[in-house]
Amino acid sequence: MVTMPDKKPAKSWGLVTRSSPLPGFRLSMGFTLTYLTVIVLIPLTAILLHGARLGFGAFLHTVMAPRVLASYRVTLGSAAAAAVLSALFGLLLAWVLARYDFPGKRIVDALVDLPFALPTAVAGISLTALYAENGWIGRYLEPHGVHVVFTPIGIVMAMSFVGFPFVVRNVQPVLEDLDPAMEEAAASLGANVWQRFTRVIAPVAFPALLTGTALAFARAAGEYGSVIFIAGNMPMKTEITALLIVTKLEEYDYTGAAAIAGAMLALSFTIMLVVNLLQWWVQRREGERV
Repeated sequence: MVTMPDKKPAKSWGLVTRSSPLPGFRLSMGFTLTYLTVIVLIPLTAILLHGARLGFGAFLHTVMAPRVLASYRVTLGSAAAAAVLSALFGLLLAWVLARYDFPGKRIVDALVDLPFALPTAVAGISLTALYAENGWIGRYLEPHGVHVVFTPIGIVMAMSFVGFPFVVRNVQPVLEDLDPAMEEAAASLGANVWQRFTRVIAPVAFPALLTGTALAFARAAGEYGSVIFIAGNMPMKTEITALLIVTKLEEYDYTGAAAIAGAMLALSFTIMLVVNLLQWWVQRREGERV
């Protein structure tokens, strides 16, 4: 009787690892880490190191200047408002696409991805032409004292345009995978429409909605092309941080531009970290409840 020798677990860097049924882990992981390092880590590190040349005192003076603080308020406040609007209308659109069949559904579904492919400058020019004082829509808003172009309203509108697809594409698959039998069971037990939504649908869709909203916020906070045309770019009023960075570069203040970019990078990373921790906490609570 021939006995086969026991396979010993592979060792790597002094650690015992399990052998994977899929080959090529080390090669693919090496390519992945190399790609992330070259494309993401090295450029971001270069920004931080270039901004650090100012020294701590000069760095704080640059990133805390009144004009810079005003651009933070405009950018982050508008991005937050745009994220809320994207969450509301993105959830509604995802619900319609996931639950109803209607003529032209495929066209509407394709239009959701249009902001991903459309150059943002085209979106900014289109919104400005529509909502200007003599635009197709703006001419009817102007007599009522509603100004969109060159105001924070226009900034929020432009940011919502580029952000809401993230909510739709994150929530729609979750709603499509949700078993209708769960809602039918809740209805048979006497739950009304609001109770079915809050007790059955919302707990399942909330993590995806949170992720989509966070992505919409991050996309809006970094938006440039569609905003500069409709914002008016007035310092202390409608000037976004991305435009201020470009202004610094045009003035050959590369260190100041890197400092502001580093501050925005740190702030964006902190916000995304908080959102991810919140999402992990929600998923953990749902797992404990189940």
